[in-house]
Amino acid sequence: MITFWFSVVVLAWVLFFVLEGFDFGVGLLGPVLGRDDHERGAAVRTIGPFWDGNEVWLVAAIGVTFAAFPAWYSALLSGLYLPMVVLLLLLAVRGVALEFRGKGDGERYRRRADAALAVSSLGIVGVWGALLAAFAHGLAIDADGNVVGGGFDRTLGPVLTPAAGLGALAALYAALLLGATFLSLRTSGPLRRRARTLARWLGTGGAVALLVAGVSTGSGLTLVAAVLAFAAGLLARTGREALAFAATAAGVAGAVIAVFTTRGPVVLHSTLDPAWALTRDSAAATPQALELITWAGLLILPGVLAYQAYSYWVFRRRVASERVPS
Repeated sequence: MITFWFSVVVLAWVLFFVLEGFDFGVGLLGPVLGRDDHERGAAVRTIGPFWDGNEVWLVAAIGVTFAAFPAWYSALLSGLYLPMVVLLLLLAVRGVALEFRGKGDGERYRRRADAALAVSSLGIVGVWGALLAAFAHGLAIDADGNVVGGGFDRTLGPVLTPAAGLGALAALYAALLLGATFLSLRTSGPLRRRARTLARWLGTGGAVALLVAGVSTGSGLTLVAAVLAFAAGLLARTGREALAFAATAAGVAGAVIAVFTTRGPVVLHSTLDPAWALTRDSAAATPQALELITWAGLLILPGVLAYQAYSYWVFRRRVASERVPS
C-alpha cells in the first residue's frame, strides 16, 4: 500500500502541474497575445470552466501526503512554510482576478484584472519552480526527521539558491509553452495564429537551450526534454495543436515524475546527512491508516477523474477570438 499511495501522490502532482500549468500559461499570455479586450477575454474563457477544478489536484496532492506520509508532509510544510504562504496568497489573487474579471464594467477594469492574473500567475510559476528544485535538492533534516535551523534562512534559504532559480526559469518556460499550445488548441482566429507562432518559437528555442544544457551536464532527462520541446514546436508549426500540447504535457509530466523518483525510495533528501533522509517506509502512516484511506481513495478518486474528463469533453469546442458579426 505504501507504493500505491506514493504513486497516487505523484499522480496528483503530475495532474496539478500539467493542468494548472496551462492555466498559468494562459494567464501569462492572455494580455500579451490578446490585442484587444475581446481577444483577452477569449483567452480567459478557454480556462474559465477548468481552472478551479484543476486546483483540486493541489488539494489532493497535499491531502494525500498528509494522510499517507505524515512525516514527509511535516518536513515539507515546516521547512518551506514562508514560500507556501506566499504561494497561497498568490493563488488567492489569481482566483479573485479570474472570478471578478467579468463583474465590473469597462475595459479599464478588465485590464486591471488581466494584469493581476498575469502577475499572480508569474509569481506562482516562479515559486513552484523553486519549490520543486528544493524538493529535489532536499532540506536540512536531522536524525529525528525535523527540519533544523531558524529564522528566514530556514524557510527561505532552500528557494533562494542558484538551483532554485534555474527551477523557476524552467517552470516559467514550461508554463509558457503549455499555455501557447493550449491556446492554439482551444481558440480560433487571430489568437490561435499568434499562439501557434509563439509555440513554434518557444519549442525551437527551448530545444536548443535544453540540448546545450543536456550535453554540458550529461543529463539524459534534459536531452529527452529537448526532444519533446522540439517536437512540440515542430507540431505547432504544422498545425497539429493537439499533438503539440500532448508533447509539452508529456515533458512536464516526466519532469515532475523525475523530481519525485530519481532518489529511489528516498522521498526527501537530508542535506545534513544522507542517512537521515526520509524514505517512503519511514515517512508512511501506519498500515491501519493506509488501509482506511485506501477504501476512501477507491471510492473518491475514480469519480473525480471521471467528472473532470467529462467537463473537458463538454467544453471541448474552440473559443472564437475573432469578432463574429451579429
